[in-house]
Amino acid sequence: MDAVAGLLDGPRARGAFLLRSILTPPWSMLVRDEAPLTVVAVVRGDAWIAPEQAETARLGAGDVAIVRGPGPYLVADDPATPPQVVILPGQRCTTPDGRELFGTTGLGVRTWGNGPDGPTMLLTGTYAVQGAVGRRLSDALPPLAVVPRDSWDTPLVPLLAAEIVKDEPGQAAVLDRLLDLLLIAALREWFARPGAAAPAWYRAHADPVVGRALRALHHDPARPWTVAALATEAGISRAVLARRFTALVGEPPMSYLTGWRLALAADLLREPGATVGAVARRVGYGSSFALSAAFKRRYGVSPRRHVDAPTMAG
Repeated sequence: MDAVAGLLDGPRARGAFLLRSILTPPWSMLVRDEAPLTVVAVVRGDAWIAPEQAETARLGAGDVAIVRGPGPYLVADDPATPPQVVILPGQRCTTPDGRELFGTTGLGVRTWGNGPDGPTMLLTGTYAVQGAVGRRLSDALPPLAVVPRDSWDTPLVPLLAAEIVKDEPGQAAVLDRLLDLLLIAALREWFARPGAAAPAWYRAHADPVVGRALRALHHDPARPWTVAALATEAGISRAVLARRFTALVGEPPMSYLTGWRLALAADLLREPGATVGAVARRVGYGSSFALSAAFKRRYGVSPRRHVDAPTMAG
């Protein structure tokens, strides 16, 4: 697993909140759900999105926006339209004055809106939980990242639009995977843009030597790596690898490996039935004691406290 493919591993999109919205102006939704990551795709029409901590952006058909939480943001036909709906944690919906909104609009499966023939259709996918692996990448995002339709050619938006309204066996898993694909594809496109502030380790994947070393660490973190073994894998001398890796990634190979192992452990510990000992073996620690000690140094809590906490270690 590389860090991009592993973006959502651990507690990834499993039963993610997915919604199709069909809207006729004037419309406006204030989102205060505190989700760590949200994907908004425009199927038809247009919309404005206004995070509290970023500039307002206009989205057209085919555009995809990635909103990095937990701050609030407005989605509306016009930035000046007052909010009509407030979306709170747990996808609880109220009016701006706090009255609960109940029931459905009769517009179909996973569909909400103010009329069946609205000129704007949005798809929204919300990740309620994000793993430590994903956070290594998403922390490099701005509060709002917009990937315009004309910068990439993807069938994922119309495919997700077609699948979101189906109510068939296994459909939730299908939608989760499509949402994952859309997010990862949009992130790759965003970080490929000139001037994008991609993490150093992400950019280093393009280097023919350091990229090979990074892929080896990501795919087999449990291997008892040394700088010499990694240099052999990369086909270069130990001294050259150490120097080049540190220059491109920003830290030495073994320091990077420790961070990667502990990020994986933070996610694996949250899986049902996981034990500290089993996770320790999967990420390259010889015992539960060794993992616990390293985990506490990095995150300030024991693995068990991490599992019991409402949010992941950062």
